Amino acid sequence: QLQLVESGGASVQAGGSLRLSCALSRYDDSRYCLAWYRQASGKEREGVAAIDSYGGTWYGDSFQGRFTISHDSAKSTLYLQMDTLKPEDTAMYYCAARSICGDSWSNGADYWGQGTQVTVSS
Repeated sequence: QLQLVESGGASVQAGGSLRLSCALSRYDDSRYCLAWYRQASGKEREGVAAIDSYGGTWYGDSFQGRFTISHDSAKSTLYLQMDTLKPEDTAMYYCAARSICGDSWSNGADYWGQGTQVTVSS
């Protein structure tokens, strides 16, 4: 079964940058769509970005231009580069996987990591 382990969360100042990583094990890159989600305290989970095995990418409206998703298949690692961070980006960030991306990419996943906390102070 696919396993996902996030890392890279930290406390940063507004305007700063972070790169989150998600180590993948038992992963077959011909089968999965990989994504990042986040959930802030008291709010619903939202999709941040997704990438498929063909390199196609999808972004939530709030993240296009500030966040960049990428995947290093040789290292079996998914990344999320976050720039120009804002206090409202404070949340738990989760790595996730499902079989297909497409227009419904942010509607949930079959596999989830445990999350990594990002805190942005003003």
